[in-house]
Amino acid sequence: MELMIDYITSLDGYGAADGWPGWWGLEDREYLDWLAENSPDQRTLLMGANTYRLMHSFAASQKESVDALDTASKIVFSNTLSEPLEWENSQLVRGDAVEAVRELKKHSERPLSTLGSLSLSRSLLAAGLVDRFRVVVFPVITGKTGQERIYGGYPDVVLDLVETRTFPGGAQLLDYRPRVLDAPLPPGPGSA
Repeated sequence: MELMIDYITSLDGYGAADGWPGWWGLEDREYLDWLAENSPDQRTLLMGANTYRLMHSFAASQKESVDALDTASKIVFSNTLSEPLEWENSQLVRGDAVEAVRELKKHSERPLSTLGSLSLSRSLLAAGLVDRFRVVVFPVITGKTGQERIYGGYPDVVLDLVETRTFPGGAQLLDYRPRVLDAPLPPGPGSA
């Protein structure tokens, strides 16, 4: 089954910023409609303990707007959380997340997608398990206030573009097929 890493970022690669609202306050109706069409309840969401805590708290405080997160099937990889998990439709998995996801890809009946979870996503990508890498880049630079630098510690990756879309508010959807590299690519034809 397909596994997708799914992020929203600022232009400078941060997943959040201190003092800024969700989506950096730049979401528009077309983007929100696209989110609804690509609802997380159509996939099995994979997350680590920190993302689980953050998103469960967010979902509890925004009940009317995040029902799809409640109904989505969620798998949480953690050696620190305890069962039963409070958030409905959540399953706790202990141990090696990479091996567990490798098995999920073989047996899952639904597409798999990360929800944030930077270190989990990084380890799944490095293990060659990621089929798609989708990011929505918001037109803001949060150099002073940015938090959760997304790409630090990532392997070198070539991204083959599958789809792109620009929303009216300026956010860019970029959907890729990733290829993890053992070494940088050699210079191409015509390079000096």
